[in-house]
Order: sequence, then C-alpha cells, then structure tokens
Amino acid sequence: MLARLFQPLSPFIPAIKLMNVFYEEDGTFKAGMILADNITSLQVEAPHGKRSKIKSVSVLLKFDAPPLSEFIHIAQKTADEIDLSFLWECCATDVEFASDTLAADYFGHSPSPVELAAVLSRLHGAPMYFYKKGRGRYKAAPPEALKSALASQDKKNLQAEQQSRYVSLLITFTLPDEFRPMLSELLYQPDKRSIEWKALDAACTAVKLSALKLLEKCGAIPSSHDYHFNRFLLEYFPEGIGFSSLNGSDDQITWSDLPVADVVAFSIDDATTTEIDDAFSVTPLPFGSIRIGIHIAAPALGIGAGSPLNDVVAKRLSTVYMPGDKITMLPEAVIHHYTLGEDRLCPVLSMYLEVSDDFAIVNTHSCIEQVRISANLRHDTLEQHFNEQTLTGNTLDHPFGRELRSLWNFANRMEALRGKGSDSNNDRIDYSFNVKDDFVMITERRRGSPIDKVVSELMIFVNTEWGKQLADGGVAGIYRNQSGGKVRMSTSPAPHHGLGVSQYAWVSSPLRRYIDLINQRQLIALLRREEPPYAKEGDELLLAIRDFEAVYEAYGEFQRRMERYWCLRWLLQENINTTSAQVLKEGLVGLDRLPLAMRVPSLPDMPPETHVEVEISKIDLLELTCDARYMRRMDT
Repeated sequence: MLARLFQPLSPFIPAIKLMNVFYEEDGTFKAGMILADNITSLQVEAPHGKRSKIKSVSVLLKFDAPPLSEFIHIAQKTADEIDLSFLWECCATDVEFASDTLAADYFGHSPSPVELAAVLSRLHGAPMYFYKKGRGRYKAAPPEALKSALASQDKKNLQAEQQSRYVSLLITFTLPDEFRPMLSELLYQPDKRSIEWKALDAACTAVKLSALKLLEKCGAIPSSHDYHFNRFLLEYFPEGIGFSSLNGSDDQITWSDLPVADVVAFSIDDATTTEIDDAFSVTPLPFGSIRIGIHIAAPALGIGAGSPLNDVVAKRLSTVYMPGDKITMLPEAVIHHYTLGEDRLCPVLSMYLEVSDDFAIVNTHSCIEQVRISANLRHDTLEQHFNEQTLTGNTLDHPFGRELRSLWNFANRMEALRGKGSDSNNDRIDYSFNVKDDFVMITERRRGSPIDKVVSELMIFVNTEWGKQLADGGVAGIYRNQSGGKVRMSTSPAPHHGLGVSQYAWVSSPLRRYIDLINQRQLIALLRREEPPYAKEGDELLLAIRDFEAVYEAYGEFQRRMERYWCLRWLLQENINTTSAQVLKEGLVGLDRLPLAMRVPSLPDMPPETHVEVEISKIDLLELTCDARYMRRMDT
C-alpha cells in the first residue's frame, strides 16, 4: 500500500506549462519566467537564475515560446534586421501609435512574441526616430527634427573618429596639426568640452603624464621661457603689449614756458633703465651750506586725467619687470619725451632742500621747472668710484665726486633721523639679472651700498615731504601706510613704521607707476593753486587703489616667478650639481649666489643660517621645480 503511494506520477498526467514575460525595467528590456502572479506584481526568474519582483504594469507581453534562454537573443537579432528608415516611414508623424500595431503593419501579419519584442527594441533604441509616449506607445519624429538629429549624430560620429585619431597620435608623442592653432588655449585655458581636450586627457591617462608634460614631449613647447611669459600675457595683456596708435604725441606738450633751473643735474640708475624718473643736483651756498635738488620727471604735465593715453595707463597701472625684459607702462615715444635723458632739457617737479654744513635741513621748496640733465650715471661704472672704500679713504675720484659725497653725508643724516641707521636690511643682498641670447648672468649687490643709500634716502624724503604737502594743503592723495608689519594703500595719511616716517606717498616714479602719476597730478595742482583732478569725496582714488593693488601684486609674483626660472636656468647653464646654501627654516634653504629658495626634505633639524651643501637634480623649467638632497653641514 505504502509502496503504491510513493510511486512516480503517471507519465500520462500533463506537466504544468510555465509562462514567460517580456518587461521593461530601469529603461531596459528583460525577460523572465513567472513564478508567482500576485495581480499587481509578479515574481520572475531570469534565465541566469536571479529572482526579482516586478510590477505587472511593466509587462509588455507574455509568451511561452521560444524558450526563455533564447528569447532575448532571437528578438535582438530580429530587431537588428529591421530597416529603421522603413519602420519610420510606416508611421504617421502626427499621431501616437501602439508598438503592436506598428509591428503588424511592418511584418504584414499578426506578429509573434519575438517580432513584437524586436519592434519594441528597435523603437526604444532609436530615440531620434521615435519619441516614447508611454508603455508600448510611441510617436514618429517630424522629418525636420529627424534630419537635424541625424546630422548631429553624424557630426558626433565624425568627432569621435577624429578624437580617436588624436589620441592615437598623442600617445606616440606626435602633435596633431589641428592642435597647433589652439596650443595657447590647451596650455592655459582649456575648454574641457572640446574634442581636443578630451583626446589630450585620454592620452594623458594612457601614457600617465600631465597635459603639460605630454604636450612638451609632442614638441608643442619649444621655449620654456615663452611658456611662462605667454601665460602671463594671456591673463594680463590679452590684447597684446603694444600701444597701437597711442605711440604718437597726442598727450604730449611742449614746456618752453617753464623756467630753466640753474643747476647741474645727474641721475643714478642701473644700466638697463630707460624710464629715468629722478635726478639730483647739489649747489654750494654761502657759509658751507648747500642746496640739494631732487628732480622728478613730470609726465603729468602732458598726460591728462581724462586723456586716451591715461585710459590705457589706468589699465596697465605699472611697468612689469622681469629678468632681461620689461613691459613698460607708457609707450616708448612717451617715455622718451619725459625721461630724464642725458644732455636734455626736461620738465620736472623739483624739491630743493637748503642744508646746513652739518647736513640739517633748513627749509624746502617745490616748483615746476625745466632741468638740463648733465649725465646719466650707471651703477656698473659708478660703483667702482663711489663705494665705502673710496669714501673712507677720501679717494672719491669722479666728475661728480663732491656732489656724491655731500649726498652720502646727507643720506646718512636722514637715515639716522628715521631711526634706521642700524637697520639689518642694509646688509641684505640684492641680485641683478643680465640675460642676453638666452645666457644669464646673476650678480650680487649689497643693499646698503652708498649708491643704494643715496638714492633710497632721497626718494624716501621726497615722497614723505610731498605726501605731507598734499595732506597739509587739503588735497586728496594716495598713501602707503604700514602698521603691524602690514603695508596698505589709503587715501588717508598715516605713519609708515617700516620706513620710520609720519606719512609716505608714492610720487617719485610717475613713468613707471600709475599711483605716482595720480599723486603728481594732485601735487602740480597744489603748486599751481588749481582745482585738483581728483576730489576727496570721489571714488576715483579708491578704485585706482583697488585696481593697482591687485595688478601690482600679480606683476610682482610674475617677476619672482621669472627670477626663479632664470635661477634654475643658471644652474643648468653652469652645470651645477652641488652647491652651498643657508638654512632658512625647517626643511627650507636659500642657495648661495642666487635668490633661490628650495625645499630639502632630507635636511636635518638645524638652526637658521647654518651653512650646508645640497645636491641639485631633476630641474624642471616648466614646473619650476627641482630635487634637492642634503649632503653635509659646512660650518663645523
């Protein structure tokens, strides 16, 4: 009895036939076998065995043949054979349609589940041809819309092929010809949506290099110097560094009506200076006293506040300096017109100081006049005659020896009055760069040399005194104030603690700085008893300060960057592999003979100013980096 209960089912009892479904999930079509039908949802099993729960409304059709494992493959193969253009032509473009209706029209008979799935797949996979309007419902794209979409697709395909070609070239370090006109953009301001950038980015990933390094390997950066220079120009001089028609003399005037000073004046500058702003004179007076003249070039006499040239200068704001070159604030013709050139009669704003025999100032007087410049003295030739040794040994043999000695004694008196006679900054080293035909010479000069002291003290005095005159006269000006170690520009006079003066206004470099030109205009109006161009209540000076501070800092950073570049070039040029240096602080040293600081990760803990030897390697002139390794301590 029990044996009969456990016998197999009779082969004549039919097996349960399982139903399959074709459904949409997350934007894709799938097929599965129904395990349970819960009216609003179904439990299905995919061909690979995964079970999931789907909504009943997601089901597009039910089928029992062909087998589930083959259905998707056969349906996709059938879909691939459907002529998409003919399928679109079977539809009216102004009404929606059901996919099963279109399938019947296309195949010419009641479609099988495979044919229904194939048409659905084809409709779903061609959004340019057919717009989805609901589950299993579509609308054919209008002819013009389809034409436009197909053209766009063709363009994308062409771009993809082009991008692929670019990548193939770049990974072999070959620059595509199409890249050449847009190298500046790719290097400095890439459009990351462009196919050129996408190709470059893909190639960088493939060869494991940065875009800069890959382009360098492709020969796109023939000059490392020009790479840095052009990046600066693109940001701050996008229209170029020329002055176009402003090179003329529209803003220039003659000054024959100005009185001519009865003095012998001379300037002191380095050999490359063309914008000579300042000159000096020393005239003997009775009883051992002298009259010192400080003469400042006066472009404000001809460059009006509202002139076209001023509009350009108000954008440049300063001359840009870099080793071996500069970008002047003013056009060359204008500079030549106003610079204090040798053997020329020049318009100047002069301050005369009557100085007693002990070099105390008795009185001062300012005026607008003409001065004949007798000589432009240059540092490189003057310093061999005018230095500490010649001053101490009374051997100052120079055509202007008497004048220079008087100015030196006066400068020492002024420095002491400012409380800066023992200033440690006087012992700092300055560096001069001389670049010719890509060969760089870097020379050292001590900051507190007699030449530096004379020029700096006279400039500090004239800027301090003229700042005071503007304030006392109730005329608006721009001042440089310092407190707590921070320098800021303001329209209100305040002490400059770093210089040890009650107020300080830039007036002495009007050929090179826009702020000085503004202050010179105000000072000229004060001396002439005229209405000044800039009112205290206006916002013109505040806007000028804002613009100047932003640009001046950027120009200074560019100069420091280019000095670093030429220091690295010098190390390569001189084949320097090891060099001496001084510890600046933890992990940082300053190289001897160069204004170059660098990180040394291997540097032991040492006090500042300790002398060490470091090894230099892997100099990169694009990244402006190098590797430095500690070798030994040198001062023990």
